[in-house]
Amino acid sequence: MSEILDAMQRLATRAELVRAGGLNDDHSVPSPCVAICQMDDDQAVCIGCLRTLDELRLWSTLDTVAKRAVWRRIETRVKTRLPPLTHTQTHTHPVPL
Repeated sequence: MSEILDAMQRLATRAELVRAGGLNDDHSVPSPCVAICQMDDDQAVCIGCLRTLDELRLWSTLDTVAKRAVWRRIETRVKTRLPPLTHTQTHTHPVPL
């Protein structure tokens, strides 16, 4: 479970960076995948990247605007699953991207 919590914290940080303008030098939108590929018990979202089956299936065909929309939905999903972090928790340890 700790691995999933860590992945969600990385995902939350990445979502904020994407919202702020992206992570990649070429302004492309990075994939949300964190290499924990398993659907939750309800089969609603992947427990690693919090994408729906449709979002997973369509990712490679989406344009930049649509990919950023997926990231905004992921950011909302993360907020409902993670406990609130204090300011020191979010900046104490670097988060690998």
